[in-house]
Amino acid sequence: MDQEQEQMQFLGFLGIFKETFKIISTYKQIFTQITLAIILPLSFVFLAHIEVSEYLFGEIRSNEYDLDQTPKNTKEYNSLSDLISSEWTYFFLFKVIYFIFFLILSLISTSAIVYSIACIYTSKHMSFKTVMSVVPKVWKRLMVTFVWNFIIVFVINLLFLIVLVLCTMSLGFTTTWIFSLGILGIVYLVILVYISVIWHLASVVSVLEEDYGIQAMLKSKELIKGKMNVSVAIYIVLNICFIGIQVGFEKHVVLGQGSLMIRSIYAVIFFMLLSLLILFSLIVQTIIYFICKSFHHQNIDKSLLADHLEVYLGDYMPLKSKDVQLESFDI
Repeated sequence: MDQEQEQMQFLGFLGIFKETFKIISTYKQIFTQITLAIILPLSFVFLAHIEVSEYLFGEIRSNEYDLDQTPKNTKEYNSLSDLISSEWTYFFLFKVIYFIFFLILSLISTSAIVYSIACIYTSKHMSFKTVMSVVPKVWKRLMVTFVWNFIIVFVINLLFLIVLVLCTMSLGFTTTWIFSLGILGIVYLVILVYISVIWHLASVVSVLEEDYGIQAMLKSKELIKGKMNVSVAIYIVLNICFIGIQVGFEKHVVLGQGSLMIRSIYAVIFFMLLSLLILFSLIVQTIIYFICKSFHHQNIDKSLLADHLEVYLGDYMPLKSKDVQLESFDI
């Protein structure tokens, strides 16, 4: 990271992307190793889950159609009913297993990338072995932060559902209800994007500082002030790319009508694109952390940061606030 800390606050939308590309090209060896070891499996799990989910759900829909055409209270009807119940059980069990694997790989990927960028920032020597030795000791902190984010999002969804039901009961399906639903939907999306941006920054805080969980969320909420617009813009662009890859994979691979070879080529293309996007996104969110620190004039002492990135006798030592915010400097 060639940018001086005081100057990082001036990085804008394009500057952040340029800095990310520069880091990837300069340190391509370590990021290639991390991608091969963690991010490629993460991408495979996500895309494979789309393929398998479509297959399982297709089987359920086919059997439900057959059930509708079968006379009730017959042996065939009961057999189909039992089969559908079993298929739904397998479907939800598959979803749970997928979510667990995807979450673990996501947290491990975040840990590895954040730690690597911090090492680059401090000019600290690192190797793939060093990075992977630290990862198991910090991903649990990320898990706590994720759980708090999950709780917050769950509460928001619950409140949205309650308000939606109350509006429907009081207004009915009228023009006023449609208008209210539109306003409510916009507010809901804005809140979700806001929480997501804070959570991504809190993930970096959880790895580099002593705070994690709700404390990391609260700290990132303060850090993001002043850089919310550029953070939201980047979040939206990256998510549009993510949705584009997902839709493209479903259209050309899962539901594609081409030959097996054509679909396989598309699968490889979207697989590589998703892996690159995940790597890019994780580096971006770490850069935003340092930008926010710079914007609030919170000088990070590189020597102390490097010391706390060391692994002593197998113990990972997170930064304390007094180390991360050694001093505030005035410009």
